[in-house]
Amino acid sequence: MKKLFTVLILGVGLTLALGAETPYSKLPKVPSFTLTSADVQMGRPLSKAQMSAWMGGKDESPQLSWSGFPAATKSFVVTMYDMDAPTGSGFWHWAVVDIPASVTALAAGAGSSGGKALPGGAWMLPNDARQAQFAGAAPPKGTGTHHYFITVTALDVATLPVPKEGTPAYLGFLVSQHTLARAYLMATARF
Repeated sequence: MKKLFTVLILGVGLTLALGAETPYSKLPKVPSFTLTSADVQMGRPLSKAQMSAWMGGKDESPQLSWSGFPAATKSFVVTMYDMDAPTGSGFWHWAVVDIPASVTALAAGAGSSGGKALPGGAWMLPNDARQAQFAGAAPPKGTGTHHYFITVTALDVATLPVPKEGTPAYLGFLVSQHTLARAYLMATARF
């Protein structure tokens, strides 16, 4: 059965029918904070820049800004996850770890290979394509609308003990033990 979610965007109600619950519905409830983007709008299709290069996109991570997180925050993790990938476990497109608590924004393209545009101390885990960079959306033809969750999580630790070759799923396990608050934008793509 599909769940209905209503999202308020600039005073206009938008109802989204998702084929499954959010990736966070089975996790303990935590406070939220504000996450905005010049490149991504809640419930709207991703732009070409955030699509995979093999689909005519740029594999460019979106600009993100956040505020209103708990004062006890010691670091942030940023991820992008496609819960509708036909894998049985979704698909992790991006995972940035150990973003200092003093950082409240990432520029567009910060997820490029090598991580040179990331703030000091922050680094990227390999995504599910085993690349330590942002991988743009690439929903396979015939799999319907995919829902991409771009998430910033506030943590109670400055660093996480995740190995450089670790997986985003393992990162998620560690993050769940240290989450103070979470904010996300959900965008879509379809081929």
